[in-house]
Amino acid sequence: MQMKRPVRVLIAKVGLDGHDRGAKIIAASLRDAGMEVIYTGLRQTAEMVVNAALQEDVDAIGISILSGAHMTVFPKVIAMMKEKGLQDVLLTGGGIIPEDDMKALNDLGVGKLFAPGTPTIAIADYIKEWTETHRNF
Repeated sequence: MQMKRPVRVLIAKVGLDGHDRGAKIIAASLRDAGMEVIYTGLRQTAEMVVNAALQEDVDAIGISILSGAHMTVFPKVIAMMKEKGLQDVLLTGGGIIPEDDMKALNDLGVGKLFAPGTPTIAIADYIKEWTETHRNF
């Protein structure tokens, strides 16, 4: 089922991780796939990301994390999303995240997480399919 508008995605880098090349590549590939993408830039806090998602009325938040802080960042973001009423927004992301940690984060309500080297089309397809199923209004 086709949505009546483009999917809106917020791409964020949380914490002190200063490597944003991958996040920029993902942002560009999602734009190429027809999505509206907001890139927050480096050194965002969980609160800044959730507030931006609320202001921009996004369908999905994608967090790129390479610093190893994923077990702190994702739970903090998901808790703030619930607090602000964003349970119908996808929280996804990727980076250097061990399989066991991915599973633990999925159990908390985080969507699919992607390892480095994942084809960008797989990420775009996942976000589109999730959005069409959960946010088609």
